[in-house]
Formats: sequence, C-alpha cells, structure tokens
Amino acid sequence: MKLAGLKVLDLSQFLPGPHLTMTMADHGADVVMIEPANGAGEPSRELGARTADGTSVWFRNIARGKKSLKLDLKDEDGKALFLKLAESADVIVEAFRPGVAKRLGIDYATVAARNPRIVYCSISAFGQTGPYRDRPAHDLAVQGLAGTVDLARGLIDDMPSAPNMVCADMTASLMALSAILMALYRRHETGKGDFIDMAMFDTLLAWTPNVTGPVFAHDAAPVPKKMRSFGGQAMNRIYETKGGGFVLLGGSEVKFAQNLLTALGRLDLLDYAKVEPGDGQKPLIEYFITTFKTKTRVEWEDFLSKIDVCWAPVRTLKDGFADPHTAARQMLLKDAGGNKHIGTPYKFADEPGAPDLSLPSFGEDSETLAKQAGFDDEKIAAMKARGVI
Repeated sequence: MKLAGLKVLDLSQFLPGPHLTMTMADHGADVVMIEPANGAGEPSRELGARTADGTSVWFRNIARGKKSLKLDLKDEDGKALFLKLAESADVIVEAFRPGVAKRLGIDYATVAARNPRIVYCSISAFGQTGPYRDRPAHDLAVQGLAGTVDLARGLIDDMPSAPNMVCADMTASLMALSAILMALYRRHETGKGDFIDMAMFDTLLAWTPNVTGPVFAHDAAPVPKKMRSFGGQAMNRIYETKGGGFVLLGGSEVKFAQNLLTALGRLDLLDYAKVEPGDGQKPLIEYFITTFKTKTRVEWEDFLSKIDVCWAPVRTLKDGFADPHTAARQMLLKDAGGNKHIGTPYKFADEPGAPDLSLPSFGEDSETLAKQAGFDDEKIAAMKARGVI
C-alpha cells in the first residue's frame, strides 16, 4: 500500500485529525492513536449512535486499523515515552489549543530537535497566529465566523440554518492530509521535515471560490437565494413534487435547460435560463415550482431518467448507503461481525487501500509500545500503577 512503513502518532480527537490518520491507516501507515489517560480516552468512543455490540459508529469510522496508547502527557514518564516514540515517527498530528503542546513539552521544536525528519501537523480552529488564536471553537462556530453558516439561508424564510455537514472539520482533514503528503514528498528530497499550521477557518475560506464573486467583485455579502449554488438559478435548485417528495436540478448549462424544456414543451422559456442567477430567472423558477408539483417524485424520476439533464431525487443518507452504486464503489464495508464501515474513496489502480476494520480497545497497545520504546518491565509496571499508561 502507498503508505506502508510510515509511522504516525495521532494526538488529535473527534474528527479532523482522527479522520485523516484513519485515511493514512487505510493505506498502510502504522498509526498510533494516543488517548488521554482519563478513563475514557478518545471522546468519540462514547458519542452518537451505537451498534448492537455497544460500539459508537463514529468511533468505528475514525479509529479502525490503529493502535491505542493510553498516555498521561503531564507525567514526566508519559512525556518521555511520547518523545521516545517520536524519535522514530514520520508524522505527528495534534489538535490541542495553540500553546498546549509547548506547555506539555511535546511541541514541534522539542520533537524536531530529536527527529529533524518529523512532519508535525497542528490542527486548530483558527491557527497558531491571529486574533482568534486562543478562541475555543468546534465546527459550527468556525463556520459562523467564516461566513458559511450565512450561506445556508432558507429560500423562503431567509433565515440562516446550521449547515448539514461539518465542513470545517472535513476540509481541515483533507487539506491537512494534503499538506502532510506535500511535506513528506519534500522531505524525500531534503531529508528535513516541517511544521504545518492547519486552521479549520482557513480551509473553509479556501473552499469558497465559486461563491466569493460578490465579495471580491462588489465588496458585498452574497445573497444566497439569488446565487447559482443556492437556488437563484432555475436549473440548480430543489423542487417539491406532488405528495411531498423532492427532486433537484443540478446542472445549469444551457444545453441541459434546452433538453428539459424541450421535453416539457416549453422551449419558449429557454432564454430565462441564459441570464444571470437571481430575479431574471424568476419566470423559469416559478414555472418549475408549479410544474414539479403536478407529478410525484417517482413519476418525475421516470420522466427525467430519459433526458440528458443533471437531476437527482432528494434522498436520505440511509438511501445513499443502500444504493447499489455505493456497493459497487466499495464505499460500504462490513467487518467480520457484520458491522458497517464507510469505505475509502481513494481508488488506486496499483496498491489500493485495504482498510483494517479492527478497532483497538482503550490503551490496548500501551505496554507493547512502551517496551518497543525501550522501557523496562519495572518502569512499565510503575507507570501502569500510576495510571500513566
């Protein structure tokens, strides 16, 4: 696999860091999940819905294929064990508030003095610098400050709503993975690692080129209901059908509008699809609102499936995972116990990922890792007795 032989120490919790290190584990990296010695460990062990075996679905989909080291980093022996492991590691991921790693004595400068090849990625809400550096936040607060919550305004009530995806978490996960791989590539040439300051706030802003037009061109806030991506374009909008179902049109190219309007016998409305999103497209939007309510979702699915146009029914996430296409793409996996896992989206022709669907119990590998780091039996026993590992 692509990352076989790579050693990763993961100090992060919840989603951004754990998700990216799971991706690395899926592709062969040796990932050690360092869990706080607080009796509970990784918080997602206890969060959300659980399967019949008592395991959190969230935890199952961020922790598979990893080792678990229970560790008290405030204890000198605990810190010494981490630093010893760091000497042979390739990547460290942490998501403490800025300054915490330094106070603990496990920051990049300390680790790099022992291991100059280390690629050290710090994921935080707002980064290691700037006015918001010390502000606590999870995904929703980051999205609020970045402006993406404001983009989720209702077309009718014009009220903002909580985004349906934790975009700040997941953009940070993907972009941190990208940065780590860039740093590893450069290290191959120079022999030197690097420090990565990855802010969730920054990653959100970096993903907005398609909606930043009014901001940069007119120094104005976007008005979502008039924009291409959020309902201001007739061919890129959700429509209610007879009986309460919904379908959406998701391709605004004029050729798709021409194909659909030809099939509907209303080619006279085509010019409205050619103007800028917003008020100019209202006649076509209103026509679609009325027309889509004349048939059920099933009837529209049959009608639209015969036309070259971008469309989809509005389904649930349950429907999405039950789709035969999901199975065909190996995006739904099952372990030996029949428990479901989200598959890996990276489809390499050579050396594809092979997710290890096993899960570590809390601190399962602590003693083994301490021995590998050179700690003797007496020291390990003493650390266990104090609850350090």
